[in-house]
Amino acid sequence: MLTRRLAMAAGLAMPAAARAQASPLRIIVPAPPGGSTDILARALGERAAAALGQPVAIDNRAGAGGVVGAEAAAKAAPDGNTLVLGHNQTHASNQAMMPRLPYRVIESFAPVARLATVPHALVVAKDSPDPTLAALIARGRGGATLTYASSQAGSASHILGETLVRRAGLKAQHAPYRGAGAAADDTAAGYVDFYVATYPSVAPLVREGKLRILAIGTPERLAEIADVPTAAEAGAPYLAIDAWFGLFAPGGTAPGRVERIAQAILAALAEPTMQSRLAAAGFTPAPVPYTHLTLPT
Repeated sequence: MLTRRLAMAAGLAMPAAARAQASPLRIIVPAPPGGSTDILARALGERAAAALGQPVAIDNRAGAGGVVGAEAAAKAAPDGNTLVLGHNQTHASNQAMMPRLPYRVIESFAPVARLATVPHALVVAKDSPDPTLAALIARGRGGATLTYASSQAGSASHILGETLVRRAGLKAQHAPYRGAGAAADDTAAGYVDFYVATYPSVAPLVREGKLRILAIGTPERLAEIADVPTAAEAGAPYLAIDAWFGLFAPGGTAPGRVERIAQAILAALAEPTMQSRLAAAGFTPAPVPYTHLTLPT
């Protein structure tokens, strides 16, 4: 009996940091599998598990433009075992577009680290009648009603697609999807005319020859798709907007735990193998520690 009591006491006295390490680290992805957010989370999850000495579980919580996943993280216990892989929609544009968010971008989260950025690419089906962006614009101005996809309403792909429609004076309809994967698949199948997507989310279908890129939002042409013009070269410099990704913990998470996770993540991003892996997927590693992060007010 005494031995059992001593064991129970020892367990109760276990430091919080040790208890945190004994439990899985959950990374909430506010998107379905297959998109850039999911790709990045799974790549980082593998390295984080090794660096932190605890298993990592990816929890896809899609819906409402990332609000479902972000809200789940904001309301999770601040015990250091829950993170959300946020991005420019969950932690920036949603605040401007949704006046009744169920979380507060500043107060509800503890920034951990910025991770990476990605460019956007305008893609069409392989057998699209438009060989160039200029041809697509001419068709949209010439009486044809185009349809463009987005990964979800209110996403960067929606905003950039609508920007093209308005700036170029196109006649077009918006077709919102529930995730980047579904939008890319239907674009490849020819159900929509074009889709402005994060490059990593469409790169596999481009390599398979199922999608063609008419413009890429990078300052210079990418070596692996050197025949694809930049957005500026194609006459649409306003499409050269990067998406960014960062890790956030629930507000109130212990600073020491946040710092330890940040150190592990930043160390993983600095590894040449990780940088090569992310670059091959279309990401630009852009690590920034939590001490240098600011969120929009």
